[in-house]
Order: sequence, then C-alpha cells, then structure tokens
Amino acid sequence: MNYDELTLDRFMDGLVKRNPGEKEFHQAVHEVAASVIPYILDKQRYREARILERMTEPDRTLIFRVVWEDDEGNVRINRGYRVQFNNAIGPYKGGLRFHPSVNLSVLKFLGFEQTFKNSLTTLPMGSGKGGADFNPKGKSDREVMRFCQSYMTELWHHIGADVDVPAGDIGVGAREISYMFGQYKRLAKEFTGVLTGKALEYGGSLIRTEATGYGNAFFMEEMLHHRDDGIDGKTCVVSGSGNVAIFCAEKLIQLGGKVVTLSDSSGFIYDADGIDQEKLAWIKELKLERRGRIQEYAEKYGCEFHEGRPWGVECDLAFPCATQNELEEEDARKLVSNGCIAVSEGANMPTTSAAVHVLQEAGVVYGPGKAANAGGVAVSGLEMSQNSQRMSWTADELETRLRQIVTNIHRKCVRYGQEEDHVNYVQGANVAGFIKVADAMLAYGVI
Repeated sequence: MNYDELTLDRFMDGLVKRNPGEKEFHQAVHEVAASVIPYILDKQRYREARILERMTEPDRTLIFRVVWEDDEGNVRINRGYRVQFNNAIGPYKGGLRFHPSVNLSVLKFLGFEQTFKNSLTTLPMGSGKGGADFNPKGKSDREVMRFCQSYMTELWHHIGADVDVPAGDIGVGAREISYMFGQYKRLAKEFTGVLTGKALEYGGSLIRTEATGYGNAFFMEEMLHHRDDGIDGKTCVVSGSGNVAIFCAEKLIQLGGKVVTLSDSSGFIYDADGIDQEKLAWIKELKLERRGRIQEYAEKYGCEFHEGRPWGVECDLAFPCATQNELEEEDARKLVSNGCIAVSEGANMPTTSAAVHVLQEAGVVYGPGKAANAGGVAVSGLEMSQNSQRMSWTADELETRLRQIVTNIHRKCVRYGQEEDHVNYVQGANVAGFIKVADAMLAYGVI
C-alpha cells in the first residue's frame, strides 16, 4: 500500500485540534508520524488499535503551583509540571527542566520524544518530562533550595522508584537534584532511587554527568564507521557549553577530533587552534562551577568571539548541543556549503524540520537526538539498576555498557532506516522506537 500524504495531514489535523497552540509538540509528533504512518499502513494490528493516536496522548499531565520565598522575604509563585507520557515498557522516566521557557507544549514534545529514546535503549523505562518556569540563574543557593523543596512537596505524591523516576535537564543539575532528593526523602520517609543524576555520596552513578555528551560522540563515531570513516582528524563544531556540550567535546578530543567552538546565549568562541584538554578543564571550571560566560574563554586564550550561533564555521562534523530549534534552515545551508559531512544532535530537537530537509537532501549524515543523545537516559537507567541492587559499577564498566547501548541503537537505526544507498536515521530511530512500545501496548489490550 502506497504512502498517502493526506493520511499524515489528517492525523496532524486531529492532533492540532486536540492540542491547540502547542507548536513544539506538533513539530515533534509530525516528525515521528511522517516515519511511522508509512510503516503501519500494511500492519492492521497497529491501525485498528489506534496505537499511534494513543502514543500521542499523555497518560496524565500534572500542573501545580510552586510558592517560595526569596532572600528579601518576597513571596514568589511559579508553575510546576510533570507530564507522565507512557509507561508501557517501564516506570515513567525523563528529566526536569527549570527555565522561563518551560510550558506544556515544550514538556509534551520532550516527553513524546522520550518515549522513543527510552525505547531505543532497550532498558525498561517509560517516558515522562517535567519542570517549572523557574530560572535558577542569578538565584542564591538558598533560593534554589527553597524552590526545589517547594516543587518536590507537590511532586512527591506522584513519583516513586517503580512509578516515575525524574532526572535533571536544563537548569537542573547536581545542586537541584540534591535539594529535591533530600525533600523527597524527608516527606516519603524512605531512601530509594526516585531520582537519577544524584551525587555519588547518596546513590549516584559514575559517568552520569558525562553520559549524554559521550554518547553523542559515540553515535557520531558509529555513523562514520558505517561509512568506513572516523572522527580522528575531523574539525568539529559544537554548540552549547553545559554538560552535554562540554563532555561531547571531551570525548571528541579523546577520539582525535579537533573541537573549535563552544557557545552560550551570548555567542560563540572560535578557537582555530582547537580546544585541548587543558583548555577544556578551564571551561569546566568557568561554566560548571563559576557559571561564567563563554566570552571569558576568548579573552583568556586570545581567540575569536562572535554573537549568534557557530554554524557558519567551516567544519567536518557538527554537534548541536544547546537547545531546541537552534539550527535553522539557513544554518543548515551554511554547514552544507562549508563541507560538513555529518550532524549528531546532543540536544533535543535542536534542528528545525526545514533544516533537517536541507541536510538530508545534501547527503549529510544526520543523527536525530532521540538516537544520538540517548546516552544520558541510558546511564540513568543503569543508575536505577545499581540503586535497585544496592551496588555500583566502575567508570570503565559503565562506559563499556554505554558504548554497547549506543552501538545497539545504531544497529537498530540501520535495520529500520536502510535505504538504497544510505541510512535514513530519522526513519530508523522512529520506527525502531515505535515497535517496542507499540507491541507492549497491544499486549495490555485496550487501556
């Protein structure tokens, strides 16, 4: 049966009517549906059970008030969320984001993407996402603590080690996880692995901080190896300067790549000589400890600083690791004209639909985030396993496990995305992720 474009249009028309104004969610669903609908046209069991429609509707959406007091004694009010999207293959699993841009559309897009990402890891994890429109930047530690405690005072009713296991995301690092875990422990009167991304002192996992960035570099390496190529000697452009970007850069350097950019909201640095391990150590101190601006790197090392994003820099490989929709159509054209051969997404949906089309039309190898950045949630799943067994694995053991998971994800993408002369990684990731969750939902009947 041939693919009918109108089928996708009808599906999206219904989804938009049910979810008006949620443009990020619409974008994420459209990208998946465009791959999955052709796959299920001749598979009656999925169509009759309306599996795709059910997958796009969260199990439940929680919205609540978060009231806290700042250091001047002012009462502040934020809106908190948790979207529990799908638990067909395991407890809800996905990060918490604290950022002014957080709204229901953003969290539904992230939770929907998480469904497929977690499925690809093969670990028993469902999908969820949450957070608040709170901005931890510029807040004192005590203000962040009071907010986190207030947020968890509501959230704790709805989570648990076998129910829903949140983690960190933008604006939620080790500090925020620690404050929330402490409050959960106080309220629930139990010590369980209810959050991941915890500090090592109370049940965290080695290499969790590094995992998303490392996994992104590993996925790029897998895509290149499939073409009998590699990272060694390649010039790499990386956006962002948080955990994902920094540790993606670290692994690229270890694999022989030359990383020439990092960025933040103020602009990007361009170091033509390449960022080495010594310079990267300075960046870690700048961004992860002092929370400074990336421009300070340019001042210290005498390299270029530019406003905007780094996609006009000549490179072989590109790694968007900052935020959604940061790589637009014109940026993609610049990458193509400058000789970029592959893009691997460290952030969630950082490339617009139009930009993806430009890259694919030009033959640029494109690794979508649900496959390329799944390393973070994979190690979160391994942290859950360690917590359940009351034990821990070494950093080397965990990196070996991470690498194997990434290799398996790549293998699935190739299996379901192989076309005549290339691999369509978008198609492969979406279909492979869909099948596991869909089959579990079918097994449960109509619920």
